[in-house]
Amino acid sequence: MSDNEYLTRSIHDLTAAAWFGGSLMGAVGLNGAAAAAQDPQERTRLSNLGWKKWAPLQAAALVAHGVAGAALIAQNKGRLATQEGVGGATTSKALITVVGAGVTAYSRVLGKKIEKLSDEGAQGATEPRPDASPELASAQKQLKVLQWVIPALAGTVVVLGAKHGEMQRPRNVLQGWLR
Repeated sequence: MSDNEYLTRSIHDLTAAAWFGGSLMGAVGLNGAAAAAQDPQERTRLSNLGWKKWAPLQAAALVAHGVAGAALIAQNKGRLATQEGVGGATTSKALITVVGAGVTAYSRVLGKKIEKLSDEGAQGATEPRPDASPELASAQKQLKVLQWVIPALAGTVVVLGAKHGEMQRPRNVLQGWLR
């Protein structure tokens, strides 16, 4: 593996890890802490402040992940074409990444809706009050699900990255070519 491939793979893996870890920490830590605020209006406001601070870094991580992924595909085009299983694994990983990035972007759209309606207050960052407007309740209920879907998708991308690494071991490359 050349230094360029090593750097590309490192960027690819670290950005997937940032996406996974940041999303999971936000769901557990940030949203959990915001739910403990005394003022119901502060619960959504504080959660949104944290997610707004994280969003640019997460977006940069997703873009860098995509660029590094494209570079890895280019660097491994021979394996993609000839080694059994590599093309399918690459396609699956790319599709899950695109879906995950779309879900992540949509969650930010929902977060902006919640931010706009934060003066209504809430029981938690993703838990509406019984008297919440239908718009706020809908956005919060969707985010309650997406806050777990996003790290699940990002974690799947990390796992598939590990699978790609294992497929590159000399014995696996040889077996893949022989099949």
